[in-house]
Amino acid sequence: MKLTFHGASREVTGSCYRVESGKLNFLVDCGMFQGGPMADERNRRFPGFDPETLDFVLLTHAHIDHSGLLPRLAAMGYRGPVHCTHATADLLSVLLPDSAHIQEKEAEWANYANRKNRRSRISDLAPLYTVTQAKDILQTVRGVRYDKEIRPHPRVRVRFQDAGHILGSAIIEVWVEEGGNSRKLVFSGDLGMSGRPILNDPTPIHEADILLVESTYGNRLHKSLSETIDELAHAVTDTLERKKGNVIIPAFAVGRTQDLLYLLMDLVRQGRLPKNLAIFVDSPMASAATAITLNHTNLMDEESREMLQWFRTSPDAPYLRVTEDVEDSMALNKIRQSAVIISASGMCDAGRIKHHLKFNLPRAECSIIIAGFQAEGTLGRRLVDGARTVRLFRETVPVRADLYTLGGLSAHADRDALLQWLSHFKRPPVQTFVVHGEEQTALGFGVMLRDGMGWQVSVPENGASFDL
Repeated sequence: MKLTFHGASREVTGSCYRVESGKLNFLVDCGMFQGGPMADERNRRFPGFDPETLDFVLLTHAHIDHSGLLPRLAAMGYRGPVHCTHATADLLSVLLPDSAHIQEKEAEWANYANRKNRRSRISDLAPLYTVTQAKDILQTVRGVRYDKEIRPHPRVRVRFQDAGHILGSAIIEVWVEEGGNSRKLVFSGDLGMSGRPILNDPTPIHEADILLVESTYGNRLHKSLSETIDELAHAVTDTLERKKGNVIIPAFAVGRTQDLLYLLMDLVRQGRLPKNLAIFVDSPMASAATAITLNHTNLMDEESREMLQWFRTSPDAPYLRVTEDVEDSMALNKIRQSAVIISASGMCDAGRIKHHLKFNLPRAECSIIIAGFQAEGTLGRRLVDGARTVRLFRETVPVRADLYTLGGLSAHADRDALLQWLSHFKRPPVQTFVVHGEEQTALGFGVMLRDGMGWQVSVPENGASFDL
């Protein structure tokens, strides 16, 4: 059996792992590389193997850094099924066509700029994939509920367990039969923090022969949720009541937007934010993701179901508006104060958030709340690192707004939460691979497991293959 790492190896994006055993050949995740000057080139070089040889794909969750190259896989010949949870399947129906639309528009813009600048020797850039190709791969998606065993191949058994990261996210248990023996591979996917809003805690796993574990925050601890809520309340109150500005929150459409809505509403319910709070969710994808979340209330924790009932029935509930069309989105930029605007993308590299940043970053009375991980090379990371100016729509925009970084809302487990999840294993896996973390973070977390727990650990480089 051979395991090859095609992404998320000593980096955070591009999750893609290939398992080969004789003629058996399958992928776990098929994610897009995001951030940095080489991301587009790397996405265009994908896959580096023949997609037609794959038997099936297993998907941990719907985030684009785990699913975003599925349409390209199909465009290059893959015709097999994609297995994931029902909620992930629903989210893919929104995220993949949206990603394709962005690819088409960015290619169109680049080609227009080339022609305008008379760069005639540059050939037109094709989109990474089209909306049609994204819809094609959706026809192959097969949903399954948590804890139900499936057989995607005569020699393979698979079970999806709740990872507590976003709606539908999964830890994947895979049993592969080879030479009369069965070996168990566990792919952690992205693990969530225990005790967070909306979702249940990650499911403990007790045994594995081969383990792939994420390490996004393997070198640090998050702020406590109570401290984070206090900071959120202060940022919103100070901006709206003292400075008389707007609060702009870049947020991932899936997961983070819903978390923020829960926390803002809970603060209103507690009387810590005004009853007349005006919240605008400016992202068609976030609107669709929220609707999908409401269709899966069985996956919510009890507190979230109670909050939903309060919002629907209480006269004190905040004003909430979801903007759909472009005109409504543009109108938000005319609001000078008292608005909380939540918009995608979460790392500020695409989508409507860039327009809201352009209009509000130069205003000292406004605040920007960074509520999620910002990968190296992204606009959000430059803001977090203290940039005084940024480039938006080919213009230099000064950064005068206050910047808040909420450390306790991460959908990823921090160092201690990762170690807590790993502590449930009854014995060390034969081999553990640390993935999905920036290089120094992954290497450090690997040392922690090797020296602190006595596990056999590797931190693979991109493209590395291991005979298991």
